[in-house]
Amino acid sequence: MTTKRKRLLAAIIIPIQVVLAALAWRDLAARTDDQVRGAKKFWRIFVSINPGNSVLYWLFGRR
Repeated sequence: MTTKRKRLLAAIIIPIQVVLAALAWRDLAARTDDQVRGAKKFWRIFVSINPGNSVLYWLFGRR
């Protein structure tokens, strides 16, 4: 993959990941503890480590 393609891919993926992480954090703030599988603090940290982990929150973290 050329450097130009790598930069283009990063320019597309990074904003998407940031938006998904922000939406996951907002959803976590709006939900009660019993509406989330596991601790909300765990999910906040997990999403912060890698914004791509927000997809896992949407799939497995919500009840």
